[in-house]
Amino acid sequence: MVSVVSRPQADLPPVAEILPRVARDPYKRAFDIVVASAMLVFFGPLLLLVALLIRLGSPGPVLFRQARGGLSGDIFTIYKFRSMRCQENGAKVVQALRDDDRITPIGRLIRKTSVDELPQLLNVLKGDMSLVGPRPHAQAHDLHYGAVVASYGRRFQARPGLTGLAQIKGLRGGTSEIEAMAERVQADIAYIDTWSFWLDVKIMLLTIPHLVMAENAY
Repeated sequence: MVSVVSRPQADLPPVAEILPRVARDPYKRAFDIVVASAMLVFFGPLLLLVALLIRLGSPGPVLFRQARGGLSGDIFTIYKFRSMRCQENGAKVVQALRDDDRITPIGRLIRKTSVDELPQLLNVLKGDMSLVGPRPHAQAHDLHYGAVVASYGRRFQARPGLTGLAQIKGLRGGTSEIEAMAERVQADIAYIDTWSFWLDVKIMLLTIPHLVMAENAY
């Protein structure tokens, strides 16, 4: 059973509220730094190749930057490889659709494999994000879903992640229905309430087959 509200009220946690352990644990932060650094070194050649292909494939910057909601609702700039001919960062954000003609050929490949998300390792090193946590949404989506999905603001009680419990449950990709977003929020809250170091490890390991088999990534 999903729970939605019909009034424009995002249930955001007060800044002064004591954040849960998932947001404060020093070992989680240390793990993020060590693993993100190692992944940047390991994927370095791939990152350079993708950057070159994007530059040659279509005009525009290699990286796409967009404001997203982070820990305690603080706004940060997320980094992704640019996969579309145009991107939005305004009051209205149009989610990518299957067979979206804005997506470039190289963009379609890196989105399908989630390689476009790898620059977010820089966000992890900066402390904007964690390896595991609720996936960050565009500000326009935070405002929209925060108004109609109960407890949506609890997602901000953890650093957003490259992957999360919702993603390994198959709740990834674009969402066009409120009920679908409510299910994602429920998974995010369950992660926050039950977090442990070993849960992070499990989610990271399970993310790999989900990336390969996912049908709702495009």
